[in-house]
Amino acid sequence: DYTATRMNTQDSLTIESGRVAVTAKLPTGQGIWPALWMLGSNIDEVGWPACGEIDIMELVGHEPRTVHESVHGPQYSGGSSLSGSYELTEGTFADDFHTFSIAWTADGISWFVDDDRYYTVTRSEIANGHGQWVFDGPFFLIFNIAVGGVWPGAPDETTDFPKQMEVERFR
Repeated sequence: DYTATRMNTQDSLTIESGRVAVTAKLPTGQGIWPALWMLGSNIDEVGWPACGEIDIMELVGHEPRTVHESVHGPQYSGGSSLSGSYELTEGTFADDFHTFSIAWTADGISWFVDDDRYYTVTRSEIANGHGQWVFDGPFFLIFNIAVGGVWPGAPDETTDFPKQMEVERFR
């Protein structure tokens, strides 16, 4: 048996645009799935994916050098989200602290690792073929470590416990 953990700001902090940056050291290992992400604050009224989801960073533990990002909304959620990835040239995301950030405007969202922009999605890109842009309202933050699931798979005998995600700074 395993226990996952999550911290969210749903009732205490929302963000509507701007730069969001989290400096963290990530846990790795088979079956480990740390993530820094955001959900639209209107989730209780409209549900998911209509509320929108912005994944600032996700790491599947068996790929310790790669982080993924994505946006989810109506017609582009789950396996059909708009997404990209960033791979370190040396070391892993468990070795040192890295800053994962987004720059979010009314026209688009860009993703960065240590100030290196690696992916952008625009309002017009979504409107011209993917669905509705749902990133104009307030969103709350979620920091979590999931254990198991379809994407990371289950932990195995190579997975050491306990795991932790160290967050050095949020801004």
